[in-house]
Amino acid sequence: MAFVYWRQQKLIHQLAHSLESQFLNQDELTLKAPSSLQPLAEVLQQLHQSSLFSAERDKLTGLANRVGFKRKMLARMPVHAGMLVLVDIRQFRFVNDLFGFLFGDKLLKAFAKRLENLSCKPLFIARMNGNEFLLFFPQPITHEQLLKIKNDLQMSFEIELQPISIKIQLGVLSLAEHHADVSLMLRRLDLALKKAKNLKQPIAYYDQDDDKVQYRELLIINGLPKGLKQQQLFMVYQPKLDIKSGLCQQVEALIRWKHEGLGWVSPSEFIPLAEQTGMIDLLSSWVLEAVISQQANWRDKGLFVNVALNLSPTDLDNPQLANNVATILAQYRVPAECIIIEITESALMVSLEQTIITLNQLRAIGLKIAIDDFGTGHSSLAYLRFLPVDEVKIDKAFLKDFETSSAAKQIVKTSIELAKSLGFEVTVEGVETKSVLNTLRDFGVDTIQGDYFAKPATADEFECIYPQLNHCF
Repeated sequence: MAFVYWRQQKLIHQLAHSLESQFLNQDELTLKAPSSLQPLAEVLQQLHQSSLFSAERDKLTGLANRVGFKRKMLARMPVHAGMLVLVDIRQFRFVNDLFGFLFGDKLLKAFAKRLENLSCKPLFIARMNGNEFLLFFPQPITHEQLLKIKNDLQMSFEIELQPISIKIQLGVLSLAEHHADVSLMLRRLDLALKKAKNLKQPIAYYDQDDDKVQYRELLIINGLPKGLKQQQLFMVYQPKLDIKSGLCQQVEALIRWKHEGLGWVSPSEFIPLAEQTGMIDLLSSWVLEAVISQQANWRDKGLFVNVALNLSPTDLDNPQLANNVATILAQYRVPAECIIIEITESALMVSLEQTIITLNQLRAIGLKIAIDDFGTGHSSLAYLRFLPVDEVKIDKAFLKDFETSSAAKQIVKTSIELAKSLGFEVTVEGVETKSVLNTLRDFGVDTIQGDYFAKPATADEFECIYPQLNHCF
């Protein structure tokens, strides 16, 4: 009896070890058991298959999930033909916000059914995350077929008697040209969809150069903290002309970056990346201290000008922003009225209620507020009268054809009149000729900014040219 007991214990131990190994590796379960333990082995196999099914399936739609997709692709590797198509339901979060999550879930289920019933049938379908679905076609399909897929998927839905229209975008990877391991193919597919979103196109194909774009973005983001420490990033200051006095009483602080490997990197490139990756707080804190400390330096030298600086929409969501600014001003003993905070018109509309709270807090400590790129955003005129703003800056885009088109002049004139009727001071950006300056003076503009008056200069350069700026108009 002792021998039989010992033998059963040994078999159970081997069975447990086999189970543990295959569960960890997510392998198909293959158990070798004596006839006495065979019923137990069969039950365990069924349980394992059930757990695999659960782990590889999206609970909402019943489609394969990311894990399930990877397993199916790995089983077919190497794959040198066909196409992967990543389908994105654009701005799906607004459906949840407007109708609720239960409604959104029903729409996703209906969308999954429509994917399964496409006339151009994929071999398998997976739901990769909230509103992205992946289709695998073992043979390449044409652009016309992709367009048909897009159009079929965009047909209106009726959810709870509510008609719903959606728009989708497709990222496409040709496996004949760009096959690789599964993880790399998924990354390339994400890049294709990102391209479609950035270019605002319904369909975009992965191209080899897209990897270079992502590599450049990684270099930029990874290099930002180091760039700040090594002073690769620095501020330049573009003087503004006060029309009435003919003096330079204000400058705008602009950030510049000479990357050690990439050379000059535009703010229009690295600032959005900093916002997307959560590094904008680091950058904004550095800019605030750089500008305010420079202001203190100039005041010690007897150079008194106000400095305007730009903040990100993300900064305006920070309830501690005003306190942080006040702390830096106190540290450098700079009066708050010397600083103007510029925010873009489109940023105002991201979170209007919170933005107004933050702007009121900034004005309460003595800062002035300006709307940058006025007229290019999406704000409603109805909101402008409620905004705690001192100045609007009319974007240089409005000066295109200004000297040759009466319509262009009228638009600028009307914008100036509107802003001034609401009690705002008005600055026009991008002034490059004397004739434009003279016309804007007649229109009642308060301040102009542009290369005709002065180009951006480093702090040391500005100190040198400052006396000349106050004697040339």
